[in-house]
Amino acid sequence: MRLEASCQCGKVSYSVESRTPHPYMRCYCSICRKHGGAGGYAINLGASSKTLEVKGEEHKRFYHARMPDGESHGERHFCGHCGSALYLYDPRWPELVHPIAAAVDTPLPHPPEIVHIMMEFKADWVDVPEGPGHVHFDGYPDLSIEDWHRKHGLLEE
Repeated sequence: MRLEASCQCGKVSYSVESRTPHPYMRCYCSICRKHGGAGGYAINLGASSKTLEVKGEEHKRFYHARMPDGESHGERHFCGHCGSALYLYDPRWPELVHPIAAAVDTPLPHPPEIVHIMMEFKADWVDVPEGPGHVHFDGYPDLSIEDWHRKHGLLEE
């Protein structure tokens, strides 16, 4: 699925091909929450980095989050003008890029379940839905983004 995305001010836009476009995973870690999680979480998708096309590259910046043992390898790309979170790229997995679902302008498919991850870092004020259709993990989930899509018969070829 071709995803079109942009920042709020329109200075940066990008497109990318995703085989895993369902926005099913909500991350409550302090990095995602503080970088772009207005609801107390961020939703990342998976896509092919070789298909990434960016317009307004000169307006884009990136940030390496602080980790207990130093700096994160992941580059959290955002608009240098309006601050909109755009995507994550980690050079340890050069074939992947992770669009931030909130930046995607293309209508995304509705996921059959929501997976809530990094619950141990959730802000106290955030109410997390429970019950059917909601799965919770204190840390990382058992399945990768691609594996989750495959399990649910949603992996696009």
